[in-house]
Amino acid sequence: MENQKLTERSSSSARRSLKRKLEEDLQDDRKVSPSISSEDGHQDLEREVRTQVEILESSFSSSESDRASSKRAIHVLSEFAKNEEIVNVIVDCGAVPALVQHLQAPPHVSEGEGSHIPYEHEVEKGSAFTLGLLAIKPEHQQLIVDAGALPHLVNLLKRHRDAQNSRAVNGVIRRAADAVTNLAHENSSIKTRVRVEGGIPPLVELLEFVDSKVQRAAAGSLRTLAFKNDENKNQIVECSALPTLILMLRSEDTAIHYEAVGVIGNLVHSSPNIKKEVLLAGALQPVIGLLSSSCSESQREAALLLGQFAATDSDCKIHIVQRGAVPPLIEMLQSPDAQLREMSAFALGRLAQDTHNQAGIAHCGGIIPLLKLLDSKNGSLQHNAAFALYGLADNEDNVADLIKVGGVQKLQDGEFIVQPTRDCVAKTLKRLEEKIHGRILGHLLYLMRIGEKVIQRRVALALAHLCAPDDQKIIFIDNSGLELLLELFDSTNLKHKRDGSAALCKLANKASSLSQVDAAPPSPVPQVYLGEQYVNNSTLSDVTFLVEGKRFYAHRICLLASSDAFRAMFDGGYRERDAKDIEIPNIRWDVFELMMRYIYTGSVDVNLDVAQDLLRAADQYLLEGLKRLCEYAIAQDISVESVSLMFELSEAFNALTLRNACILFILEKFDQLSVMPWYSHLIQRVLPETRSYFERALTTAIQNDMRV
Repeated sequence: MENQKLTERSSSSARRSLKRKLEEDLQDDRKVSPSISSEDGHQDLEREVRTQVEILESSFSSSESDRASSKRAIHVLSEFAKNEEIVNVIVDCGAVPALVQHLQAPPHVSEGEGSHIPYEHEVEKGSAFTLGLLAIKPEHQQLIVDAGALPHLVNLLKRHRDAQNSRAVNGVIRRAADAVTNLAHENSSIKTRVRVEGGIPPLVELLEFVDSKVQRAAAGSLRTLAFKNDENKNQIVECSALPTLILMLRSEDTAIHYEAVGVIGNLVHSSPNIKKEVLLAGALQPVIGLLSSSCSESQREAALLLGQFAATDSDCKIHIVQRGAVPPLIEMLQSPDAQLREMSAFALGRLAQDTHNQAGIAHCGGIIPLLKLLDSKNGSLQHNAAFALYGLADNEDNVADLIKVGGVQKLQDGEFIVQPTRDCVAKTLKRLEEKIHGRILGHLLYLMRIGEKVIQRRVALALAHLCAPDDQKIIFIDNSGLELLLELFDSTNLKHKRDGSAALCKLANKASSLSQVDAAPPSPVPQVYLGEQYVNNSTLSDVTFLVEGKRFYAHRICLLASSDAFRAMFDGGYRERDAKDIEIPNIRWDVFELMMRYIYTGSVDVNLDVAQDLLRAADQYLLEGLKRLCEYAIAQDISVESVSLMFELSEAFNALTLRNACILFILEKFDQLSVMPWYSHLIQRVLPETRSYFERALTTAIQNDMRV
């Protein structure tokens, strides 16, 4: 599908090239440029066109006066036809049949005028040229063919066989070839008609014509006829066109080698057998040579063709690289011409799928320009670059080079236009991830220790996303990768801070012992739960608390088992030891009741209305399980606006789980938080705890794995 799209673009560029060529060539013929001023209106224009058509219809003879009249009338119509707005008027006024009639020589006048016809070839040339202009509009192609133009045009292609070589003969042949090109453009039935009418053999023969403009026109016509038409392709090859086309590839005339490479490109497209014949005929080296052509269109077509050759087999990919294609292709990646960049990326993408080529492309400097192309707004260009990078990532020797120049960040940060590109990038990152071990990991750790600071940071960022959990401690603790990530928060560059936040989040997600909020642990002595029915029940109660002036009945045995705080209260030297009523001055009744319910049952529903007060009470009475439940409830309500206060709360009550949740929230919500005026102050407060958090988490994860 991708190759097809590229070839279609090649066909369109050929059409634009032909139109430009037609208009340039007109300069030789232009003597008068009749025009109808706007105020004369459509009727005057139509009247003028009909007049010229009537002249053509009445002057089809070999007399000098009629030939002169025909020549002038055709010239007027051709001038009108250069204006696409007038083309329909010309067709509607019946010009096509009259022009088709004048594609052939008129019968001779009998009275001794010999075989010479006045303005021989010039009238036919003008008719072919004008019909070619009319055929630029697709809706007129079939009308012209139905009027019988093709047999006459094919005969004009052979006119050199019966006449001496002259400028006039060359001109009529060239105009006939151009007309065939425009008639057949993107019209499969007309392409077939040209073959049926015998048009392909004379066009192939004209590739060796002495006049370079005729060669160019014949090649342009064959290029169009070969596009998406297998029968035409086969006949072109059977007519022995390949040797001549390959010679034309070496021409110093840019117009010649541009058309030749276009013909070959359309011949090999979706035709593996012809592709093999083209390669056997020796096309590879001259095509590679065109990568250095002064004609950007030839360079583009050559790159496209090499991409098609590279799809043949691995040997062909290797031969293309061995013959010197990579340096010019990489140079083309940096061209201001977007299509040139696209085609070179396409070719390199195909070449990079072979193991033997991957290191060579990277060594020649291909990685950085390919990464830059990921920023393109052209979806095809972006995808071709991504596909090439996918190939390069398969080679272990390229992994460090990709990471060293910031390739991982580029792949992660890119805004990719189409889903296939996003899929390709994801596969590239996965491919890199699978290679981060052994020798490659050792090389990256070496770079992280001795490289320039920017390289050290790029390596640390990449490893945070790509390394295996088992390697996190050796990378980020033993080799100071964590410090490199934390240093990014001291930068004034917002992107550095964003990259650091994303990397730390990835590390946290990989650490098996780490989650935003840990689940509450079970009570240390679950068997002493008395149950819901004994909460604030005077039955067997041996201690009473006074809360907000009201009595709350409790049982010492349950309290003693619940926490060190109650054990100290009742077994230590505190006055509460022997007191019957113990006053609780700083806790609300509803909060105290929830705390006691947890002590008696081991569970309690914590809602946000009481979570902070309950956390304070749990911390005061050393109820770690209840404390964790409160932290969990509070953590669900962390927001951009509240995270700073929540972090302060976690510090005030040594709420480690809540503190961890705040740290991860700050890292995950970087974009929303970084625009807040207090963000810099917050991040500086959090950094020391962040360091401790990751040191503990990464070390614990490894220790847990070792125990398992």
